[in-house]
Amino acid sequence: MQQEISRRTPPGQQAAQAFTRGSAVPDQLQLALLRKWFWARKPDAGFLLEGFPATLLQALVFDEWLEARGENLTAVFAAPWSSAALAKEDVVTHYRTQGLLRGAIPAAA
Repeated sequence: MQQEISRRTPPGQQAAQAFTRGSAVPDQLQLALLRKWFWARKPDAGFLLEGFPATLLQALVFDEWLEARGENLTAVFAAPWSSAALAKEDVVTHYRTQGLLRGAIPAAA
C-alpha cells in the first residue's frame, strides 16, 4: 500500500486521504491495492503483512487468492485492537479455526 501512496496512483491517493482523515481504508480499496501486489509478486516468494487482513471479508478474499496460487499461510499473529474489536475478533477466530493462529496479543487494559 505504501508503494501505491508513494507513487501517487489514484488508489494510493485515496488510501492516503483515508490515513490523513484518521479513518480506515475501505475494504474494497485495500483489497484492490493488495491484489495488485499479490498477483505481481514471484510465486512462493515469502512475505509478512502487517495490518492485513483487517476484516473477515479481507481474510476470506486473501484465502481465495492463496488457494488460486496453490500457496498457504504458515502462521498468523494477532495484534492489539481497539475500535474495530468485533471485526478483529472475527479474523482471529477465522485463523484460529484453521490452526494458523500462533499468538493473540491482548489489547492493553
